[in-house]
Amino acid sequence: MRGEYRIGVDVGGTNTDAVLLNDELQLVAKVKTPTTEDVDEGLATAIQMVLSANGVIPASISRVMLGTTHATNAVLQRRDLASVTVIRIGGPATRSVPPLSTWPADLRTVVSAGEVIVDGGFEFDGREHVPFDEPGLRRFLEELPERPEACAITSIFSPVSAEHEHIAAAVAADVLGEDTPISLSCDIGSIGILERENACVLNAALRRVARQIVDGLSAALRDQAIEATPYFAQNDGTLMALERVLEFPVLTVGSGPANSMRGAAYLTGLREAIVVDVGGTSTDVGVLANGFPRESAIPVEIGGVRTNSRMPDLLSIALGGGTRVRTDGDDLVIGPDSVGYQLTSEALCFGGPVLTLSDMAVRSGRATMGHHPVDEVSGLRAVEAIARIDQMFEDSIDRMKLTRSEQPVIAVGGGSVLLPDSLAGVSEVHRPENYEVANAIGAAIAPISAEVDQLLVLGPGGRDEVIERARDAAIGSAIALGAEPERTEVVALEELTMAYLKDDVLRLRVKAAGPLQ
Repeated sequence: MRGEYRIGVDVGGTNTDAVLLNDELQLVAKVKTPTTEDVDEGLATAIQMVLSANGVIPASISRVMLGTTHATNAVLQRRDLASVTVIRIGGPATRSVPPLSTWPADLRTVVSAGEVIVDGGFEFDGREHVPFDEPGLRRFLEELPERPEACAITSIFSPVSAEHEHIAAAVAADVLGEDTPISLSCDIGSIGILERENACVLNAALRRVARQIVDGLSAALRDQAIEATPYFAQNDGTLMALERVLEFPVLTVGSGPANSMRGAAYLTGLREAIVVDVGGTSTDVGVLANGFPRESAIPVEIGGVRTNSRMPDLLSIALGGGTRVRTDGDDLVIGPDSVGYQLTSEALCFGGPVLTLSDMAVRSGRATMGHHPVDEVSGLRAVEAIARIDQMFEDSIDRMKLTRSEQPVIAVGGGSVLLPDSLAGVSEVHRPENYEVANAIGAAIAPISAEVDQLLVLGPGGRDEVIERARDAAIGSAIALGAEPERTEVVALEELTMAYLKDDVLRLRVKAAGPLQ
């Protein structure tokens, strides 16, 4: 079978899903395999299986898109993280709140290889706060007891002017060596310094994980003789190229739920809806806005660290197909722990010893799965469990809605058989074909995007002129990253008037996206 094909893969906590799409983005093959303890091995297995499913030759694969939990798990489990020297350019104004002061102690111990605040930075209107203390930074770096594996540099209001961050990066490269990875906050977060600094440090700490991700995918493609261009899914439901993953791994942390939402939009054609993605371990509830995940308007925590990276606005609950169910006298205890990727060996309906929500769904007649009867489960208990999870679904959907009117819901994910056909506050529950691999489909069809976040002074052309400049900058950046020029468009624009400044200033966040060339 010849032609141009693309493979989309999503590595979840319970399953690794892979899909094969043709050049018209039609599904040709799909596989779902349990995620292995060695994630790279499971990735290679999924790619091999989806190729074998339809007899497609490796030479016909032109692109491979991957969404993975590598970065998320590294932060949550405090493993494989690089040691980071943290440099803040913000003295004397920011000395009262030291870097990483809000981090969990165990994570700070693993990551921090020394922290410093040096004088410098800029004001909100672009004026220099105080001169940059270059000699002080150089002394600090030269006196470090050990060379760090990475470096994170944050300056006050660097999205307005990043001049001091770039000077500091040159000093760090000179002292620590040109091969030391350096992350600049101006490339990662927006105005707020503490959340931007946190995101920058996490990004630096994840640089080693990024290399593992890239090497794992490259090895899997090499083993299958696939000479395709690889892309990685990022937090906003779009793609980034290989080299950007190595530079900005923190942007992959929320890619799984974003993939599911993009896949849900593609499978149903809906651009405004609530998406309920039920896996084996947890459920993510998000909102589609103009076909893309609605971004969180508040700082998002990653492993206990508040950041202002672009992240989907999500509500996650510990409820999935593998969630354990226990009885405590007359009480029924649901979760929060799960058998995860061991569902097909541990759940009662698969002949295992553990009572799960999948067993309750089978016993109540809501779902059909497995090969072992669950008659020993009380029918009344099953009905009670199902009623409880229905209420959890309804409460979660209600918390994510921005209106009192009924909204459509798209049910995706392998565990979405737990979701009923009707819910309070929901106009319709959509169950699209191939719903169980919506996450992998979302990765495969994702566009390339770019975002501009700028403070712009209103000139003679007024508001319209600066908005047009920002739109052109975002579209140009997306095209430079590989989007089709004719089909790249602005998909989100946020405008905020800045008070208390001498000049009329607008803060503009503009995101543009387009399909791959």
